Amino acid sequence: MTETVAQRLVDGYDLVIFDLDGVVYEGTIPIPGAVEAINKLHAEGSRIAYATNNASRQPGEVAALLTSLGLTVTGDDVVTSAQAAAALLAEKLAPGSDVLVVGAEALRVEVERAGLVPVASASARPAAVVQGYGAQVGWAELAEACLAVRAGALWVATNGDRTLPSPRGLVPGNGALVAALVAALDRTPDAVVGKPEPILFTRAAQRFGAGRTLVVGDRLDTDITGAHRAGMASMLVLTGVARASDLLTAAAESRPTYLGRDLEALFARESELRVPAGEEELRGYVAAVEDAVH
Repeated sequence: MTETVAQRLVDGYDLVIFDLDGVVYEGTIPIPGAVEAINKLHAEGSRIAYATNNASRQPGEVAALLTSLGLTVTGDDVVTSAQAAAALLAEKLAPGSDVLVVGAEALRVEVERAGLVPVASASARPAAVVQGYGAQVGWAELAEACLAVRAGALWVATNGDRTLPSPRGLVPGNGALVAALVAALDRTPDAVVGKPEPILFTRAAQRFGAGRTLVVGDRLDTDITGAHRAGMASMLVLTGVARASDLLTAAAESRPTYLGRDLEALFARESELRVPAGEEELRGYVAAVEDAVH
């Protein structure tokens, strides 16, 4: 009987979609080994895309940052929550409608590209408010958004991430700023388009014409849940927010298909990375992973 060669995880997929913060880099600092692993995929001809909930950078800016780290990336390889939010607004609003933008310049640019008019004040009586992460966002911007929504504007958030990883630790993300408006308005946004909603992943797969797609992320509540909702396999890496022990209390849709210490796991045997379905097996698996990490 001829023994079959064990299949590497990456060999079973047409496209690998990477989250960025906590997977490829923290802030602007590359995760150890990430650039080398992705370049190895490039060298082998794998198709690669990047999907980020961070709406503060345009796709070209993200590509430039990744290129500066030593990767080969163009803006077409990047899908952002700002793009997805602008596309949703373009579907719901008449062309040329005013949209109050709360966030970074990248979000304003995407709104404009979608054929809408960015404004900064509720006095413009905008048809919608779009809220994304921006380091400069403060009380004044949130107050304008609050007034616009109270006046009847559609309210769309790019994502609900409560925190962002940084070299100094976790810091407030867009979800924390959205929560401030939720408290003030006593209601939730009309739509949240970023992960865990599946649109970023489905847009990337459509762009590349991919069939079997693997999503790689560091957060159970966004990356892994989003992949599950998109009908895609996922791998959780332990270089960002989530820890292996988090799998023990995670809901079924937030449990990854695979668990890897870092991106080098893409080249390991698929069978060694698959997360067990049974609770007892899962506890043993998590314990073994934590022992290996520590």
